[in-house]
Amino acid sequence: MSADHASMRLIDEYARGDTTMAADTVWALEAHLETCATCRSRLSSAVATGAPGIAALVDTVRAGLEPQLDAAVRAPSRRYRPRWVSAWMTPAMAPWLAMTLTVILVALLLDVAGPPSLFGGASPVLLVAPVLPLCGVAALWSRGLDPAYELTASTARAGLPLLLRRTTAVLLVALPGLLVEGWLTGAMTAAQWLLPSLAFTSTALALGSVVGVSRAAAALVAVWGAVIAGPAWATGHAPLALEPDRLPLWGLLLALGVGAVIARRNAYSTL
Repeated sequence: MSADHASMRLIDEYARGDTTMAADTVWALEAHLETCATCRSRLSSAVATGAPGIAALVDTVRAGLEPQLDAAVRAPSRRYRPRWVSAWMTPAMAPWLAMTLTVILVALLLDVAGPPSLFGGASPVLLVAPVLPLCGVAALWSRGLDPAYELTASTARAGLPLLLRRTTAVLLVALPGLLVEGWLTGAMTAAQWLLPSLAFTSTALALGSVVGVSRAAAALVAVWGAVIAGPAWATGHAPLALEPDRLPLWGLLLALGVGAVIARRNAYSTL
């Protein structure tokens, strides 16, 4: 494929659904087709001549959808959503992000107004802060939670870049709230929870390439609750895992998670 246009050989193979095409070649061609009207026109001609069955199927689908599309075009838009929103977020993330902020507020209220004997020396803010961003991460790339999953996953720009953009959107919502909460309560420093939080996020994304991001995030939250937060709450002591001398271990976990995400970057386009 040249810098300007795809070759006719590639377009013909793509139109026929040639299974021998390399995955990175297919991705590059689909990404190019999104922005090149000339190559889309050539692809349309190639489909009409080389794959008449596909052309007939497309015509049938278009005929069935045309009345609905016309009605949608004529109907006034009820709300405006900037184009960048769909690139960074999915509507399915909204309730999860709202739940994240709600948990932050509840933890703040418990820390400020809760009975001293309820948590002892274990701040509720500190108990939830490391895994709180996982509430939003769980909704990033989920077939069950995102009604537009099939449409999104089939686009050329899906995969790791989209997953990282959505992860960044979650962190931009959760981390500032936790920073403000830590400052208001004085119960924790950013060093105590920020590195573990990033380590959990990177690990969720790494495991997500194997079992799915939602399952990985839910599993990590369960492990944190059973192994760290639960015993800390029961004993009334701050989690030993968040002591300053444990930070190098969290840094190592973060590095391993990032490395695994990079190593398996091609797996996210087929989740």
